[in-house]
Amino acid sequence: MYSIQPSLLLGFHGTDKKVAYDIVNHITEMRPSTNSYDWLGYGMYFWEGNYERAKQYATEDSLRKESNIEEPYVVGAAIDLQNCFDLLNQKHIDFLKVAYDNLVDIFSEEHISIPENLPFSSSDFDFKRRELDCAVIREALRLAAEHGVYFDSVRAAFLEGNPLYEGAGFRMYNHIQLSIINPDCIKGFFLPREKDSDWANPYRSHIHHA
Repeated sequence: MYSIQPSLLLGFHGTDKKVAYDIVNHITEMRPSTNSYDWLGYGMYFWEGNYERAKQYATEDSLRKESNIEEPYVVGAAIDLQNCFDLLNQKHIDFLKVAYDNLVDIFSEEHISIPENLPFSSSDFDFKRRELDCAVIREALRLAAEHGVYFDSVRAAFLEGNPLYEGAGFRMYNHIQLSIINPDCIKGFFLPREKDSDWANPYRSHIHHA
């Protein structure tokens, strides 16, 4: 009964500028990702409350030879997670281990090697090709559905990048990521605006000190 996240939160997705405008103007729909290495399984991916990381990702992606991003941009979304499989919730973490054990049994019975988490290249610091995690998440959501529990979203923390400083437990790109399964979780898209550095509170000069 404690799985429902209260109210709305903001999610940010790094993409191409034209794609962002087309999504906001309802010319095209945002498509869910279905790659076998998507670590939170099937869904539309967002950084929770992290505009800067979304923009940084879009810029990094645009530099890849096979990238579809010509002009890095960010689309924002107002999101209600609804019934969320939240991997910051101990109950769901425990259930994910059950799903893993079940998946091991399935692969063993079929004499198939279980997927692995691997880096995309030898220069990667992180295991970003999360085929094992993706398979376990999907198995967890399948098991839940078998028992009549359907999740609308998945939420988890990702410790990413090199240590922030020597001996640090923090990484350079730590973030919370969302995978939105049910499109009705997304109440609306928007184009994020830059902060107005020239704005001054008009009441500031009228403050009287006793």
